[in-house]
Amino acid sequence: MSEGDAASRVSYDEWLDALADGDGFYLRNGEDEATVPPAPGRGGLEREPLPGTGTIEAVSTIHVPHPDFGDDAPYAIAVASFGPVRLTGQVRGVDPEASDLERGLAVEPTVVSKGENEDHTESRFVGFIPVEANPSER
Repeated sequence: MSEGDAASRVSYDEWLDALADGDGFYLRNGEDEATVPPAPGRGGLEREPLPGTGTIEAVSTIHVPHPDFGDDAPYAIAVASFGPVRLTGQVRGVDPEASDLERGLAVEPTVVSKGENEDHTESRFVGFIPVEANPSER
């Protein structure tokens, strides 16, 4: 199996593990395609390091959340560019109503854990910490 075929078989949980360990990456197929796992059926993808800092492209404050996130509301969700890929995540460590939470804000990726699901697996997802945030929030 080639490295590209192995890269396309990386699961979302494996990708989150790498991101949590500071080894975030994305998958690239030449100049045409850049994505994050999973990427089943896409051959020829190579791992590339995910930039450590991204830029918020869009942000929205959630006031009426899914019940799993009820205790977090209000909270901000953002789309951030990290080189050739965009990630969606919950913005952490800031007031979601703050006027400085806007396009162009520099953020670092992180992994947020919401605890255990009904099937006894850990619920994890992408989060962003503004670069200017308190280091204890990272």
